[in-house]
Amino acid sequence: MKNKPTKIDGQATIKIFLTFFIFYILVCMIINPAKYISKSLEGISAWAFNVLPSVLPFMFFTRVLSSLDTLSKITKPLSFSTTKIFKTPPVSAYIFLMAILSGYPVGTKLVSDQFLQGKITKEDAFKMTSFCSTSGPMFIIGAVGVGMFKNVKIGYILFFSHILGAIINGIFFRGFRLKNNEKIDFGSKNYTKTDISDIVLDSTLSILCVGTIITIFFLIIETLLPIFDVFPKPISALLQGLVEITKGSKSLSVLGAKKLSTVLCSFVVSFGGISTLIQSITMLSKLHMPVMLFAVQKMMHGLFSCIITFLLLLIFKL
Repeated sequence: MKNKPTKIDGQATIKIFLTFFIFYILVCMIINPAKYISKSLEGISAWAFNVLPSVLPFMFFTRVLSSLDTLSKITKPLSFSTTKIFKTPPVSAYIFLMAILSGYPVGTKLVSDQFLQGKITKEDAFKMTSFCSTSGPMFIIGAVGVGMFKNVKIGYILFFSHILGAIINGIFFRGFRLKNNEKIDFGSKNYTKTDISDIVLDSTLSILCVGTIITIFFLIIETLLPIFDVFPKPISALLQGLVEITKGSKSLSVLGAKKLSTVLCSFVVSFGGISTLIQSITMLSKLHMPVMLFAVQKMMHGLFSCIITFLLLLIFKL
């Protein structure tokens, strides 16, 4: 009797690929340790001087606000706009505003907090992530527009396209439905603690997770550069952006074709790169949000944003 050939499923294939890829990264680090130590320090520096001072305070204070029972009253006047436009609770307007002001991954962190406190359902949370996962003006206008493209108008176009793209994305996913639309049961779990030490610990651990992911992806993108460089420069820069948002945006900004690089950068900023996706998924871990669903939401956000950017570039003739 002949043995049937072993069938390798998709999950096993991914595990095998990841195993070889991790060995590849380790070999690169062993061959040139000084180079990768330098890249690690570059990633830590990017986190410490750009992300930490701007995101940590927002994580702390928004966590305090989320622990209070006043948000529902404050956001009640916004119920018409959120329920009619996005079909989500009024608190989503507050989270959207905080996400815009602070940037990745504060929006997803706030969505997760609201779910864990039993104030929104899982279906609400999944719909809210479609428009509450955004970058902020400090990064888009300041770092990308002024710092990388040396053009503040491009920064404003990217920011406006990013926000409008998020709103359109929220409308696109407003009809999303879950069969099991569960809500946290406070009889078995208690996420409503307002003790200041819990809030400090939660904020610190969250920002440390973000720093770890940023540093790791600075290393990953360095190992992938020889592969990316095989492609034409615009494709290489886009691939870098699909992995890590800051590196990709910087590479796109130095391309000769300003319109093409701006449109591609708009997609990269709104998609966020795999690094930002993992940061957000980490924040949403207790929500058990499917990675593929969130990835599709971010891809759609990127698509809407780059279309708007293209139209604005035509209108303003940049």
